[in-house]
Amino acid sequence: MLSGEKILVTGPAGRIAFGLARSLAAANEVWGIARFGDPATRAEVEALGVTTRAVDIGGGDFGDLPSDFTYLLHIAADFGDDYERALRVNAEGTGLLLAHCRRAKAALVMSTVTVYKPHPDPWHPFAEDDPLGDAGLPHPKPYSIGKIAEEAVARYCARAFDLPVTIARMGSAYGDRGGLPASYLHAIAAGQKVTARWDPLPYTPIHDDDIGAQLEPLLDAAGVPAAIVNWAGDEAVSVQQWSAYFTELLGTEAEVVVEPVPGASIGSVGDHTRRSSITGPCRVHWRDGFRRMAARFYPDRVKAG
Repeated sequence: MLSGEKILVTGPAGRIAFGLARSLAAANEVWGIARFGDPATRAEVEALGVTTRAVDIGGGDFGDLPSDFTYLLHIAADFGDDYERALRVNAEGTGLLLAHCRRAKAALVMSTVTVYKPHPDPWHPFAEDDPLGDAGLPHPKPYSIGKIAEEAVARYCARAFDLPVTIARMGSAYGDRGGLPASYLHAIAAGQKVTARWDPLPYTPIHDDDIGAQLEPLLDAAGVPAAIVNWAGDEAVSVQQWSAYFTELLGTEAEVVVEPVPGASIGSVGDHTRRSSITGPCRVHWRDGFRRMAARFYPDRVKAG
């Protein structure tokens, strides 16, 4: 893990960024920016030893935020359904932020595996040079378009500012603070039906432990032009498979209802070949990670094993 650096993290109260900020704060000077509409989340971040500032990156006013950071971790994103705001925050905001931090050793800009054009095979492993396109997600509708625009801006900034950048296309992250698989876990624990837009609907989940362990090599891989890499797990697993596993862990039943979304991507498997060449393999098998997550949220219900 990095040490002795001055690091800016965007969206530090978020599901992924919080864990990174917590790990980095022990040995680095870590700052965190967000709108911080909820004072409680800001206090939670500051309790980690992180210095915070309330900033709307889409507005471009960074106030008294320093510009001498050695590393930038741009994790924050707009998840709304307004296309104009998605472009202003995810794309324009990224450019304004990278310009502010142009003296950094490197920047990691988090994108998403959902930037890929839908493929007819749900198990297709999307490689970094596959075609991009609107994933057609029912919510948030602008997300893949906004992230493609963000990537374009980040690529420009890398070249214009001679700033080494890694664009990391995140898969399905999960851990102690939840994630997409956790939403299925909670529904199953409550005896509710769960839905999927296809059967099978596969993802490549990646545990927070692996995200933390892989951060430094991904920053080391930053370049001009920007390096682009899928930040996804090593194993493809479907919603149907992980739902069955959660029922096994909780000793309950689950109904997985398929509700197709016309035109939407029917798989979100990120090819991990490039990432593995940089970071090595993931250490947390999805079954082990899911068991740990389930035991954290439902310690009295998960069978020992």
